[in-house]
Amino acid sequence: MARITRKELKSDKFAQEVGLTVDFFEEHRADLVRYGAIALAVIVLVGGYVLYARHRHAAREEALYQAIMTAEAPVGAAQPGGLSFPTQQAKEQQTEKLFGELASSGSAEGVIAEYFLGSLLAEEGKMADAEKDLLDAAQKGDAKYASLAKLELAQIYFEEGRGDQGEKALRDLMAHPTIFVSSDQAAIELAREIIPKNPAEARKLLQPLLSKPGGTGQTASDLNAGIPQ
Repeated sequence: MARITRKELKSDKFAQEVGLTVDFFEEHRADLVRYGAIALAVIVLVGGYVLYARHRHAAREEALYQAIMTAEAPVGAAQPGGLSFPTQQAKEQQTEKLFGELASSGSAEGVIAEYFLGSLLAEEGKMADAEKDLLDAAQKGDAKYASLAKLELAQIYFEEGRGDQGEKALRDLMAHPTIFVSSDQAAIELAREIIPKNPAEARKLLQPLLSKPGGTGQTASDLNAGIPQ
């Protein structure tokens, strides 16, 4: 996702796009006269909507970026030229406000904001609110962000003693991996959660991953080593 910076939003790009629409009318003046006022009105409405939609999309991308930067801002002494907060509570309040405003937009960026907001609420222990936002993101988002939301939901389900729901969510992710949540990652998370109750199944899930290169194989090996014999 390309980030639109504050500087770009303040540029005359939007005005230039409006200028392109004016050029279009100049080049097609004869056709517009031929097809009459109704056709002209339709073209004006469609052209205006396209420009408006582009502008709003850029603004939502900037709002999402600012919300993410707020979530990542440090707590403590102010940083020169950087964003910071005096307390964790102040940071959480502002972060939730920014993500919440964007989440209510009903846009693609709003769905991403719902995922981030749900994750933050879960970290704060507000599980009911977190589940609501994550369910919305899982149902409305594209496959990539929906998979992240489902992964967070699975963790909430296990934490709240709803292991059947958590296992169902993780097995669904195993069957439908994305670039954000791989089948291996979902299998590792499921194995981690079920080790206390079903060590044999956890070992079965981890076995095919032990020979995988990199972090996947290492994590699988570490978990497998900790399974009671």
